[in-house]
Amino acid sequence: MPYLQQTQKLTQHLSPQQILQSSVLQLNSLMIEARILEELELNPALELADQDPVENDDNEDEGLDDIDWDELLNSPDDFNVSRYEDHSRENIDIQIAASEEFMETLARQLLDSGLTDETMAIAQELLGNINNEGYFSAEPLLVAERMHVSVEEVEAVRRQIMRLSPPGIGALDLNECLAVQLEVRGEDGLAARIIGDHFDDFANRRYNRIIQALDCTEEELQAAIDVISQLNPKPGMGAVNVLGEYIVPDIIMEEIDGEWVISLNDITLPELHISPVYLNMITGKRRYDTATRQFARRKVEAAKWFIQAVQQRRHTIIRVMEAIIFRQREFFSNQRGPLKPMVLRDIAEDIDMDISTISRVTNGKYVQTPQKIYELKYFFSEGMTTEDGEEVSTRLIKAELQKIIDGEDKHKPFNDELLAVRLKERGYPVARRTVAKYREQLHLPVARLRREL
Repeated sequence: MPYLQQTQKLTQHLSPQQILQSSVLQLNSLMIEARILEELELNPALELADQDPVENDDNEDEGLDDIDWDELLNSPDDFNVSRYEDHSRENIDIQIAASEEFMETLARQLLDSGLTDETMAIAQELLGNINNEGYFSAEPLLVAERMHVSVEEVEAVRRQIMRLSPPGIGALDLNECLAVQLEVRGEDGLAARIIGDHFDDFANRRYNRIIQALDCTEEELQAAIDVISQLNPKPGMGAVNVLGEYIVPDIIMEEIDGEWVISLNDITLPELHISPVYLNMITGKRRYDTATRQFARRKVEAAKWFIQAVQQRRHTIIRVMEAIIFRQREFFSNQRGPLKPMVLRDIAEDIDMDISTISRVTNGKYVQTPQKIYELKYFFSEGMTTEDGEEVSTRLIKAELQKIIDGEDKHKPFNDELLAVRLKERGYPVARRTVAKYREQLHLPVARLRREL
């Protein structure tokens, strides 16, 4: 039999203002500009500060009987977004090298080779499925079915693409990529036989098997390896015509009279204010209908929240950067100084904010120092205590691990257990599993794959 039951529970919900502030806070300098332009299009109550005011006869304020709009809106002057303008940077042009789109360059090479319209259509489809590393990321059979041609025709065009510049572009895997490059270079000796018939042994550094199978000496094998090492395993990334990615810093640090001055790179952001026309629709003497006033009120409230979110974003980013500088004083005073162990919780406690807020600020944002541009997350790392009782950053341990591997005998490289022993000898008691984790984070292969002849 159904019955009614009353329960009491405590839940937490984010207000619309909090959701808006969180979404705005995590945007970098380029994304926030796009977000402001989008909001200007969506909300007619939001205007640029330098926009000419619209003539309106309702300039006198007249409050409504049932709503205290002064409490809601205060003064329109309070909603202007102010920004620090460093006019010394206004005339600095960022030099970006002019370059052609990579795929356009490949297409032009194909046109010069005299392809028919039908074959060129297949080539365009293949070029659209080449990833950033230069490999063909789809199945030739799927392309053939989509283009209503045979797989043989697709493969013929793909083989022609692989012999363009850079050679190997459009290969299905590393083996095919290296084989094509050797063919284009006219290498048909031991190096070509290794890639063609013993690629798996070569990739896994099983050199003894190759020597036995090909009946060659170590010197001959080393000469072949030297030839292979000159090939490009990622022809897409190695192409000179690929447009580069440029980092636009969100924060700019300048040292003036021994003190760090922090400014946001927001000189291009438009200044915002609330439209006086919409304010008059709420507080003016002209009597609008209820629906119009409610619409105007919603838009004005949304504009107010957005302007406040932009202001809060600027204030929060600067506070976080100030806290980072305070904790990493030694690093910033000397760019080669060590980074201290620091986690998001440390900054959150320093400025009395939530860890999620610090994460949003540091994610995907960059700071420009006099020497270099750093991602904010670069300054955060876990720490450990050395045998001398000193607390050091794990970044320092990784740097030491890199030095050990760089200086090892490549004929007998250290395995993870020996690397842990070497680190302990230098004062860093790290377990073997931790060494393996740090090595993977440094993108260093296991000892077997680091071995050379």
